[in-house]
Amino acid sequence: MDAFIQYTAQGLAAGGFYALAALGLAVIFGALNVVNFAHGAFYMLGAVLTAVLLDVAGINFWVALVLVPVILFGFGIIIERLLVQWLLGLDNLYSFLLTFGISLVLVDVIKIRYGVSGLPYGQPPGLEGLIRIGAVQLPVYQVFVFVFSVLVCLGVWLLLAKTRVGVIVRAATEEPERARALGINVGLWVTPVFGFGVALAGIAGVLAAPFRAITATMGSSFIIILFAIVVIGGLGSILGSVVAGFLVGLVEAYGQGYASTFSQIIIFVLMAVVILVRPAGLFGRKESA
Repeated sequence: MDAFIQYTAQGLAAGGFYALAALGLAVIFGALNVVNFAHGAFYMLGAVLTAVLLDVAGINFWVALVLVPVILFGFGIIIERLLVQWLLGLDNLYSFLLTFGISLVLVDVIKIRYGVSGLPYGQPPGLEGLIRIGAVQLPVYQVFVFVFSVLVCLGVWLLLAKTRVGVIVRAATEEPERARALGINVGLWVTPVFGFGVALAGIAGVLAAPFRAITATMGSSFIIILFAIVVIGGLGSILGSVVAGFLVGLVEAYGQGYASTFSQIIIFVLMAVVILVRPAGLFGRKESA
């Protein structure tokens, strides 16, 4: 039982940044209908920037947790304005190929600048040590990641579902012609949505910096898992991406603990089972014929 609790804590912590990154991917797809294969590279940039800011400017984890998403928000806006905007409304294959190319460029730039070895990053100040729960000791940082991720995901859901800004964003992206007829500047809202999705990937990268090896290729396998998560949760579903993110984190942790050889395979077996039972995903909507 102690081992089970340990694996659960580890899975919830991993699920935290899975959920945040998948949430950004779901927001971009649901709002812009863009398949953003560069999302893993943006996640990697979040982790790399966190390490570089500490090494170059002495900026600690707590400041980076605010600053890095802001930087990536601006970077996402630049990418959308220069490249992505020209593909909106076209087949998803075009955005997939474009963002795949962006991912390759970003990975190679980081490799050229920092090499292929991992960048060092220690535990954030104030989050070292362990919390004892009965006979089980849980890392403080893992508990923090879980709580912080849940709060951010809840905040994003409230923003998109319960505020006027969320209503405008959904109208501007899902029904652009009607939104223009109502006087909404559609172009004004589409760009920040893309930047916001990239910023969520950046937050996940900051959280991963003390938890995962920081390398140029850390987003390569991560993006595959993210796509599995959004398929399990339902394409474009905010709730689905969050629930599936934590679910995959738990499945991965239990797999590593009890069947390490098959830990990655189990995720895709889960995806296959969900597709067979619910082709639209756990929280996806079936398309009308």
